[in-house]
Amino acid sequence: MQPVYTAGFVGSVHKTFLQFGALCLGLSLGLLFSGPAAAQTFTEFEAPGAGTAAFQGTVAISINTSGVIAGEYYDSTGVSRGFERTAAGEITSFEASGAGTASGQGTFSGAINTAGTITGNYSDSKGAHHGFVRTAAGAITTFTVSDSGTASGQGTSCCDINSSGTVSGFYIDKNDVSHGFVRTSKGAITKYNVTGAGTASGQGTRGGGINDAGTIAGYYIDATDKLHGFMRTAAGAITTYDLPNVGATGTAEDTGAAGINNAGTITGFYIDSSGVPIAFVRTAAGVITTFKVSGAAETFAAAINTSGAVVGNYLNSSSNSRGYLRSASGAITTFDAPGSGTTRGTGTFVYGVNSAETTVGLYFESGGPFHAFLRTK
Repeated sequence: MQPVYTAGFVGSVHKTFLQFGALCLGLSLGLLFSGPAAAQTFTEFEAPGAGTAAFQGTVAISINTSGVIAGEYYDSTGVSRGFERTAAGEITSFEASGAGTASGQGTFSGAINTAGTITGNYSDSKGAHHGFVRTAAGAITTFTVSDSGTASGQGTSCCDINSSGTVSGFYIDKNDVSHGFVRTSKGAITKYNVTGAGTASGQGTRGGGINDAGTIAGYYIDATDKLHGFMRTAAGAITTYDLPNVGATGTAEDTGAAGINNAGTITGFYIDSSGVPIAFVRTAAGVITTFKVSGAAETFAAAINTSGAVVGNYLNSSSNSRGYLRSASGAITTFDAPGSGTTRGTGTFVYGVNSAETTVGLYFESGGPFHAFLRTK
């Protein structure tokens, strides 16, 4: 499944930029075959009303088995709105009731399930976040987990949704501590914390991707501000894990760069002891394989499909971003969306993949707007 960038995509892009930089790899991974894509088709699209200035435009975040895409766009004032794009190319925009109308506020859409139900979050006029679920027919239900904080950056964030409509996410309380939650399609909410999660500001538990069995992939931040991965079953049993040679920041299985499929295989990225982002996959049995794109300075993973294919982006020696698709067997194909910038901080970013290995994401050039793309094999 494919979790959403919960704090609004512009903020997530800025976060990723902070991780850019050509750093020396300190972990021996064994390079996999990496090569350019063969026959492929790119379709660029813009949501009506998307802005055309820097850090405006259209972002495609996830795609379901029917080829329906969920995402968000930023207008000329910097306000975000959600959209749905059908396989035929028809785009419908939407806003959650109560969404703020100032720059950086609005509706942040993302994860879509097989039925076309979308989940995400919106920020109100104070900058606090609230969850929402939107059906394929367009009906939107908003909700806020109890104990959520009401200040800017606090509140409820939805990260993923499975085929039964169960939502996984986290909320941040008034003390800026994170807690995981699960919400059923009928609205029943279960809150949880991973044992060992810290209780100070910036610490806690963050639920991320969810599969059809109700198993959740996420991470928690302990009392020393170190990150650790976890898996939580529908029954509430939690397994925690760390990756090899992690650095001071620990395991980074971020809700914006992690997913879990129906086989229970998790993907994400972590920071090694040299401060370098490295991608990984972890099977339901706990077997971990780390990988990087050949020649990459940094490798990020974003989503995984039913067959175990992983998508994400990587940075070359110029800190320019390119996309990749890694098959379940480990073969990596790299690609650029036409029109992608080639300088530092520009390029192609991939965020969603479906069972047909159709990928979605964005590309942009320096100082320009985001452009959404759809790539088919």
